[in-house]
Amino acid sequence: MANSAFRRIARIVLFFFATSGCYSSIPIGNAMERIRVSADGIHFVKADSGTKFVIWGVNYDHDDRGRLLDEYWEDEWNTVREDFGEIKALGANCVRIHLQLGLAINEDKSVRVSYLDRLRKLLVLAEEFGLYLDITGLACYHKANVPAWLDALDEQERWNVQATFWNAIAKTCKESNAVFCYDLMNEPILAGKEPEKEWLAGELAGKHFVQRLTLDLKGRSREEVAMQWVNKMVTAIKSEDPSHLITVGEIPWVFVFGGGKPLFGDSPVGDRLDFNSVHFYPKKGEVEKALVALKAYEVGKPLVVEEMFPLACTPEELMEFVDGSSEYVDGWISFYWGKSSKDLRENKPNDIGAAITANWLDRFQAEANRGTKP
Repeated sequence: MANSAFRRIARIVLFFFATSGCYSSIPIGNAMERIRVSADGIHFVKADSGTKFVIWGVNYDHDDRGRLLDEYWEDEWNTVREDFGEIKALGANCVRIHLQLGLAINEDKSVRVSYLDRLRKLLVLAEEFGLYLDITGLACYHKANVPAWLDALDEQERWNVQATFWNAIAKTCKESNAVFCYDLMNEPILAGKEPEKEWLAGELAGKHFVQRLTLDLKGRSREEVAMQWVNKMVTAIKSEDPSHLITVGEIPWVFVFGGGKPLFGDSPVGDRLDFNSVHFYPKKGEVEKALVALKAYEVGKPLVVEEMFPLACTPEELMEFVDGSSEYVDGWISFYWGKSSKDLRENKPNDIGAAITANWLDRFQAEANRGTKP
C-alpha cells in the first residue's frame, strides 16, 4: 500500500513539473521500473521486481498529416499529450518515437538545447502515462530537414556527428526509467560493390526510411563496416548511460531473400547490442514463411518485432503471425498515426486505408484487453 501511494504521489509531482515548465531540473522516471535483460539473457524483466516484461507497443512515427513528432512537439504539445492518452487506452505499454538528426543538430555539430529540453519533457509525459519509450534516432526521413552540410560530410565526419547526437540523447535520458531502449538507426544499409552517391535510399510516401552507413566499402566487408559503426554509436551512448538497452531496427533480409542470416542480429556485429529488432510485414497466405524467416533472428537474446502492420495481409493473419511467434518473441510494435479507430471511422468513412487501420487498432486493443499481450 505504501509503495502504491508513493507511485501515485510521484505521478502527481511529475505531472506538475511537466506542465509548469520546471521539468528540466528534477529527476525523472522514478515511478516506473527500468527494463533489463533477464539473467539467462533470453527475455526482458523489470529491474526491481524481476517480473517478465513483454512489449506490446506502437510506432508513433508520424501523425495523420505525415509530420514526425519533433516537427510539432513544440507548438502542439497538447496534441502529443492527447495522443499518448489514446495510445495508453489502446493497451500499449511502449511507444517507439523517431528523432530527426537534422532537427536536433546545429551547424557547429552540437545538439540543440531546446531539442533536448523537449525530449526531457516527453520523458516526463511517458512516465505520467506509464509508457516506455523506444527511442529511435538519426532519422533523415524528410529530406527537407537534412541540412546540406550534413550530407556533404565524409563517412567518419558523419559518424562523429551521429555519435555526438547519441551522446547528448543518452545524457538527457540516462536517469529515466521510462526509456525502454535506444534504437541506433531505423533500417541501416550498406553500400554495394560500387560506391554510392546518396546517403538516403528509396522513398515511400515522401519519406526516406532507409539510410546508408557508408557510401563506399573501400575493400571492407559489410560486417566490418557495420561493426565499426555500431561500436562507435554504442560507445557514445555508454559513456553517459551504461544501463539502458540498445538495439538496431533491421530490415528482414532473411524474409526478403528467403535465406541468409541477420547482419545486426548476429555475431560479431550484434555483440554489443542487447536484443534483436526486426521489422516484419507478413504477406497474405505466407504467414508460415514469415514465421520461418523470423526464427532466424532468434539467436539467444531477446527478440522484438519492432514494426508490424496488416499492410499486405489481413488482421487475422497478422495475429496468426504474432501468436505463432509468441514462444520466442519478447515484443511486438505496430503503428498509431494520431487518430483513434473512432476518429478514423467518423472522419474518413469512405477511406479504405483508414478502415484497415481502424479495424487493426480495434484488434490491437482487444488483444491487450484479452490479457495475453502484453
